[in-house]
Amino acid sequence: MTYQPPVRDFDFLVRDVLHIERYAKLPAFAEASVDTVQQVLEEAGRFCAEVLVPLNRVGDKEGCHWSPDFTVRTPTGFKEAYAQFVEAGWPSLGADPEFGGQGLPAVVNLAVSEMSSAANMAFAMYPGLSHGAYAAIRNGGSAEQKALYLPKLASGQWSGTMNLTEPQAGTDLGILRTKAVPQGDGTYKISGQKIFISAGEHDLTENIVHLVLARIEGAPAGVKGISLFIVPKFLPDGNGAPGERNSVKCLSLEEKMGIHGNATCVMSHEQATGWLVGEENRGLPLMFVMMNEARIGVAVQGLAQAEAAYQAAAAYAKERLQGRSLTGPKNPDAPADPILVHPDVRRMLMDARAVIEGGRALLLWTALHGDLAHGSPDEAVQQKGEDYMALLTPVLKGYLTDRGFAIASDGMQVHGGAGFTEELPASQYVRDSRIAMIYEGTNGVQALDLVGRKLAANGGRAVMSFSAELDAYIAGHGDDAVLKPFIDGLALTKGQLQEATMWLMQNGLANPDNAGAASTDYMHLFALTGLAFAWAQMAEAAQAKIAAGDSDPFYGNKLTTGRYFLARVLPEAASRLAKLKSGAEPVMALPADAF
Repeated sequence: MTYQPPVRDFDFLVRDVLHIERYAKLPAFAEASVDTVQQVLEEAGRFCAEVLVPLNRVGDKEGCHWSPDFTVRTPTGFKEAYAQFVEAGWPSLGADPEFGGQGLPAVVNLAVSEMSSAANMAFAMYPGLSHGAYAAIRNGGSAEQKALYLPKLASGQWSGTMNLTEPQAGTDLGILRTKAVPQGDGTYKISGQKIFISAGEHDLTENIVHLVLARIEGAPAGVKGISLFIVPKFLPDGNGAPGERNSVKCLSLEEKMGIHGNATCVMSHEQATGWLVGEENRGLPLMFVMMNEARIGVAVQGLAQAEAAYQAAAAYAKERLQGRSLTGPKNPDAPADPILVHPDVRRMLMDARAVIEGGRALLLWTALHGDLAHGSPDEAVQQKGEDYMALLTPVLKGYLTDRGFAIASDGMQVHGGAGFTEELPASQYVRDSRIAMIYEGTNGVQALDLVGRKLAANGGRAVMSFSAELDAYIAGHGDDAVLKPFIDGLALTKGQLQEATMWLMQNGLANPDNAGAASTDYMHLFALTGLAFAWAQMAEAAQAKIAAGDSDPFYGNKLTTGRYFLARVLPEAASRLAKLKSGAEPVMALPADAF
């Protein structure tokens, strides 16, 4: 069994849950009719299944290869697959037509990203990082920088990276040491070392555009003195083609637990030539444009690896014969029943399916609001879209990567001892998924960002708007007998989230450790509320199809999975509330020297 892209589920979400045809008059959706989107998703699924899936194990086993001339060779087949990827136009799917993109909405691009990441996470990171570089330059670059770099990044002809982390400066970017010296001709000389740079060097594209955080001589200390620079591997010549080799190079590759097919580099900038993006000392806001793109991308990775691990585990559970059903043989002509008959195996598979399908719906719903933030003529809709993207990005990144790893681990458990070997794909899903909880801001940092920044932003406008949207949905769907369990579950969990929010307001300011100790539980409680909302919307859409006479078992299966979510996943919200309300005291009570 190999990964099969869930095109049917995407079609259901886009067509029946999100109803993207409602937005057909907006420029961003002009080319995104439901039929066109279905064709795009089907073709993307085919490409991922036929081209990327076969290379996933190759990348894991072979890895990338560093040479003493500071170049890196990607695993066998990656270069040819990337050429096909570019030829088919996949990198440009969501890019602006002004810069050669196809202009499809982010909600479609996100679906394609999930499929490519599930098929081959290490490969998908190369174009994924380029999209983040594209977004940062588009947001803050000069007209000349946009004209030079964006078409090449959008097409995939060039790739991009972000160079943030240094040996002494991970999350705390205020202490970075990389320096930039102005040369008087509009360029700067960049010097410093960066670590953990994904796709920092490779052989897939003719040029690599590094976006580098550095401090200009004399700049203020801390994060207020950080600027952002474009530092290309090859300096563009007068025609915009790769010219002289810049003095930026890969010193080595990290030996990692997973994602072996992606080159994670130690990068040295030795008086490298760079160009300032935006204003001096205003680099961090621009880099956060790229990081927010990346954080949504990492949420997708968590979901994608969960989907791939679930599919592999479900296929194994249907084939592996072991023991007999507790209620009598289900396969009497064979010496044993398939392990799918055992309730605990079912529990792991249903946990996975309920979280994956709910998480996918919430991700696409959030991406749609991101599209509306950029594309709606209504200022109120724009504002709400921006608020929801800011509020839900740390929730999605933290929760879906936490659960993605847990689902991959359960997938290995379903495989039993065979899953712990390298003969089956279960171990790769566990190893690949683990990094997503760490990079682009650890999940603890995501939780602190949610509690410390996003809740209070603009006087709490985003969380109040989200709460009001849930209240309106609950009030408008209280009479449907089939939907009632979903509405009741949403109402209960929304109330628990509201209670948790009030607790934080009352206790977090008085003792910041209370907010810190509560943050991860709050993030998970927020995510469970979002998934409850997503499941209510999916149940409504599925029931409407059934009521209209559609006999496709897909819709009945969707309702069954949703009921499992209500019974077995959503009750975790009460536990999260109880834990966060215990405050910081039990967390901080043990003296430091006792550890």
